[in-house]
Amino acid sequence: MPHARQHTPSALALGPFSFWLSLPQLITWGSVFYTFSLLMTPLEAELGMSRAESSLAFSLALLAEGLMAYGVGRWIDAGRERWVMTLGSVWIGVGLVGHSFVTTVAGFYAVWIWLGLGMAATLYNPVFAVVTRRFPQDFRRAIITLTFLGGLASTVFIPLFAWWMEWWGWRQALWALAALQLLICAPLHAWLLQAAPRAARDTTASPDTPAPTSVREHLRHAPFWLLALFMVLTMSVTSALPAHMIALLQESGLSPAWVIAIPAAIGVIQVLGRLVLFVFERYWDVHAANRWIPTLIPAGVLALLIGGLSPIASLVFVLLYGLGNGMNTIVKGTAMAQYVSHAHVGQLNGLLGLPIALARAAAPLTLGLLWSPEHGYTLALWWLLLASLLGTAALWAAQISARAAQP
Repeated sequence: MPHARQHTPSALALGPFSFWLSLPQLITWGSVFYTFSLLMTPLEAELGMSRAESSLAFSLALLAEGLMAYGVGRWIDAGRERWVMTLGSVWIGVGLVGHSFVTTVAGFYAVWIWLGLGMAATLYNPVFAVVTRRFPQDFRRAIITLTFLGGLASTVFIPLFAWWMEWWGWRQALWALAALQLLICAPLHAWLLQAAPRAARDTTASPDTPAPTSVREHLRHAPFWLLALFMVLTMSVTSALPAHMIALLQESGLSPAWVIAIPAAIGVIQVLGRLVLFVFERYWDVHAANRWIPTLIPAGVLALLIGGLSPIASLVFVLLYGLGNGMNTIVKGTAMAQYVSHAHVGQLNGLLGLPIALARAAAPLTLGLLWSPEHGYTLALWWLLLASLLGTAALWAAQISARAAQP
């Protein structure tokens, strides 16, 4: 009956649907991605690891996530989003419980590989594909709405998990994170993602999307590969920094309270950037916004290099990085649909899973290797600056190529 259908999750409007779907994003980003930097120090001490060895665990997680990306994208494009994301939340919950029993370096690596597989089914890539398919005419706004709450993950979970670790110890704190996955994320995904749309068709594509074609055909044209370079480089930068953020800020001479407070504030700044985009984007040219948003991240890294990791430079970095990363998530989440294909967005982003995974997996380890007792993170910051500038240039080239190909 039509009246009864109005109460099903599949009939929710963009705003309510995106809000409820963003709650598991908040919890999962916070439970897995942002808490790793807090776990590094106690696990290094307990398992006798170097900084490079502990960083390798996060790299392995990102590699596992990337290896699963194409399969997850195909399943979501085929309408299996409910099973993918529900089982992904259960998988992560089980992994966090397993993490609490780790006593060896091999076990530490194994559990992060497990968590990486769960990340592939629960973080932004799959959820962006879900809202792109469900709201084909307004997917960019759906993604902006979705990321408001998810952007607060570091703000909520860095201080929360630090407090839990101090109160209970890191092993018991992981049980609390697992409970959030099993009792909140999995049930929400199971309820919300009912009645998934059937396989998408390009007839619903945005005006900027090229004519309908096959996935293979897109691989013959420059925009896909330029966007691939943009995503590989920028995501390597944003994957390297969270794992080292605490250690990097400790080198600036900030007090322990500020070392926790500043990265936690990144989440608020990210949400502020997305709010600005949400309110004002209707007055901006979307392509101009896409061009200039990625430049904020290299500007933030440059501030650290010029300021020599001083407290003021660290604050400028956090402001620019937070704004850039918050809005750049929207650019990365919508660029494939805008400049390549709307209908195949899950599979096309999935095809980038392995190269992005390799770059993201190498990035935290690279920062660990580039760090030295004499120079700290200086050399690593120069690497981050170069990568972010090259990524921005690739996006600009993708825009030019895609728009030149339009009739």
